[in-house]
Amino acid sequence: MTPEQISRVGAELEEFLGYITHQMGRSERREALANYMRGLLLDGERKSMVPIAQRLAAAPGDSEAIRQQLQQAITIANWDEWELFRRLALRVEDKLPGLDAFVIDDTGFPKKGKHSVGVQRQYSGTMGRLDNCQVAASLHLASEAGGACIGMRLFLPEVWANDPRRRTKAGVPEELSHQTKLELGLGMLDRALEWGLAPRPVLADAAYGDSTEFRKGLEERGLHYVLRISGNAVVWPPGTCPSPPPSKAPGTKGRPRTKWVSPEGVEPVSVEELAKNLPARRFRHVEWRHGTRGPQRRRFAVLRIRTAHRHRSGHPPGEVQWLLCEWSYKKKEPTAFYLSNLPAKTTVKRLVYLAKLRWRIERDYQEMKGELGLDHFEGRTWRGFHHHVALVAAAHAFLTLHRVIFSPEDPEAESTASRARADHPGIPSVTTSGPASLAGSLSHVRT
Repeated sequence: MTPEQISRVGAELEEFLGYITHQMGRSERREALANYMRGLLLDGERKSMVPIAQRLAAAPGDSEAIRQQLQQAITIANWDEWELFRRLALRVEDKLPGLDAFVIDDTGFPKKGKHSVGVQRQYSGTMGRLDNCQVAASLHLASEAGGACIGMRLFLPEVWANDPRRRTKAGVPEELSHQTKLELGLGMLDRALEWGLAPRPVLADAAYGDSTEFRKGLEERGLHYVLRISGNAVVWPPGTCPSPPPSKAPGTKGRPRTKWVSPEGVEPVSVEELAKNLPARRFRHVEWRHGTRGPQRRRFAVLRIRTAHRHRSGHPPGEVQWLLCEWSYKKKEPTAFYLSNLPAKTTVKRLVYLAKLRWRIERDYQEMKGELGLDHFEGRTWRGFHHHVALVAAAHAFLTLHRVIFSPEDPEAESTASRARADHPGIPSVTTSGPASLAGSLSHVRT
């Protein structure tokens, strides 16, 4: 945003900053946190601490003092980023219309060297390869109108989790142990539900959808899901009724059978093979969005199947659920597959809409990285990283809410912000003073 754009939404921004930073320490810290978010919102190529301080300074000599204030608030001060995420999540749920799903994802942050917390050579889906990077799992609320990140946690590789010296130097809390990205995702969902957010279907890519344990974790929490799965996932075809292996007759030799069997003699198949053998008439054209590139349409088929995970080892079939098969007009056969435990009465259009809603989070990542500096943080500590990503998420949520609720020239913005303050008594607006103030003229800001 330009200084002029920030000036036009001044009252709305001040109310939001006051809500987010309320009781986050002394007034100096709250002012620094608010200024950091302002710096993230301002236009500029780099959103690390020094460039932000330089943009906020009224005169070149002021930038070092501002940088020290930001450094103290972001990397040293001990405030709870989860409280910020909680406030952010409740505001988004209250104000953003049509929220349809939780989305769990992860993203990579390319890094040089080996001292930044959690960095090592590891696979990043963002980069599509093994590289030296940090990886963080994230939780989002998503709607067609917009999305918001309401939780992010750094993945701590085992080599880091088991190295006391590196942990101490990077400030990793003693109570934290190594957790997989799947466990991090479920943990963030638990927080969101504890905050009082309404249960919603969970969306995720195949790195999560292929995990039986992850799907079981969602079911144990009473959550529906629409998860992408890989083509080699194995299922029992529609209409089969597998039964347990027959018991071993007394006195017979050999090991007892372990495989579940189908009376029809049908064996489990991969979803790719199952979809490839479907007649073309089983696929119907579904439009899930009409965007700037016109209607978004593809062919889809839906089947009621049971999963056959580890069936050769005697594992029973899963419950009956949906298999959604996607066939692009540019491909010779179906190439994308989704598993869902939504009720049997769910429409095909609803399944497709939720399966494709993950695009919103890809867009959100682009905005948080390209416009707000999600991957620009140059500190090395656990605390600094998580404080930075929480404030980036807050800045992004403000942009999303502003874009959805207000037009850029909305004359009602100030009165709406005043009404929002009335909705949250006891939460003041942020007022700033000194060279870092953006409440008044912004003519000094360098973009």
